[in-house]
This record gives sequence, structure tokens and C-alpha cells, in this order.
Amino acid sequence: MTRILLLGGTTEASALAKTLAETGADAVFSYAGRTAKPVSQPLPTRVGGFGGTDGLAGYLKAEGITHVVDATHPFAEQMSTNAVHACNAAGVPLCAFERPVWQAGDGDTWIHAGSIEGAVDALPDAPARVFLAIGKQNLSQFAAKPQHHYLLRLVDTPEADLPLPSTTVEIARGPFDVQGDTALMQRHGITHVVAKNAGGTGAAAKLTAARDLGLPVIMIGRPEVPERPVMGSVAEVMAWLAHPAN
Repeated sequence: MTRILLLGGTTEASALAKTLAETGADAVFSYAGRTAKPVSQPLPTRVGGFGGTDGLAGYLKAEGITHVVDATHPFAEQMSTNAVHACNAAGVPLCAFERPVWQAGDGDTWIHAGSIEGAVDALPDAPARVFLAIGKQNLSQFAAKPQHHYLLRLVDTPEADLPLPSTTVEIARGPFDVQGDTALMQRHGITHVVAKNAGGTGAAAKLTAARDLGLPVIMIGRPEVPERPVMGSVAEVMAWLAHPAN
């Protein structure tokens, strides 16, 4: 019998969960637990970490998991790396369900950065107003340039003081639209945008808004994770789950 662990947190994961539920698949949806009120899913759901590679490998064996689909955020580097190693150790096949990267188009002004540190270095020395559209996990590195004012858009209200001296926080959950993001940037006088190349449609509006406003975007490239099969659609994942070679 097939029993699937779906590592989620993205719109792609939610779409796959819906299909798995509709087909009656035996599947468990796993959230990392970084947001207070994650989107409810039509599958049995667990929240929280596994305890590293060994903990995840133990979970796979204890729960009789036969397949793992990694549909976490493209920047969930540690989880994706742990999943590859844990599945190798447990002898469980794994695939990633991953959205394609964003590509710069006509009129875009992108400055490519290979890391968070690279994005910090790419910011100007003169004071600027920066839309820091990267979530809450990597804010402390930007304290190296305290002369800037940072606009943050977060899902949850911060429970502790932020590591940046000058910030404005907007609480909102995507997807977002171009009109709203344009108004947001104009309202806060944004001069630069910093984004992770997450891909997908839910957070792409800020890139169109930046282009329309003539603002530079510092685009952080995706981290490298160990090699694994990568699927680009729900149909591809479902075909992979049904393939006898798995």
C-alpha cells in the first residue's frame, strides 16, 4: 500500500493535497510550523520539525511512509536537504514538486545576488527605503546596513523585537496583486526591492509593480540542494506516485 508524506507550505503543496484527498490517497501533510495559522488542508496534518535527518528517517519507518513529496518553499534548504538524506537512509523514494524560477523581462532592473549576504552587499551605502520581501527568517543580516528603512510584509505579527533598527511591518497573507503592491510601494516611498526567487504567481505582483515604478530588484538566487527528481505539476507528481519503478 502506498502511504505518502507531503512536505508542504506552498500553493503547490495545497494543490497536490487537494488532488490526493480527492483520489482517496493515504497521505499526511506536514507543515514546518513557522506561521501561527497555516492554511487548513484536506489531509491529516502534522505541524513541526522531525528532529533532523535521523528524526525524519525514523518517522518514515515508524509511519510506514512509502513515498515523500517535497513541496516546501524553494528556500527551505535545510528541510529539503534533510529529506534527501533521510529518504536515502530509509530507502524511500522522494521527488520535489517545485515551481519554476522567475525570469527578468523587458523593463526589469534586476541585480542578481547568490545569497542573503550578497543581497546586503548589493544595497546602496546611501540611505534607502527597502521593501524587504523575504519573510522573517533572514532579517538579522540586513542589520549590517542600518541606515536603510525596511518595509516588511509578514504573515504573523512579530512576537519579539525585530533585529533591524528602522522598520515598518505590514501584516498580510498572499496572493497579492499588482495594484495593491504598487500602492504599497508608493505609500512607503520604496526605492529598492529585495526578493527571493521563489517563483510562482502568488508573490510575483511585487516584481511587476517594481518594473512599472522603475525600481531595482535585488533578486536572491535559490540555494543548492542535493540532486532529486523534480516535478513541475500535480499531474507529474501523481504519475510519479503511481509508477511501479518507485
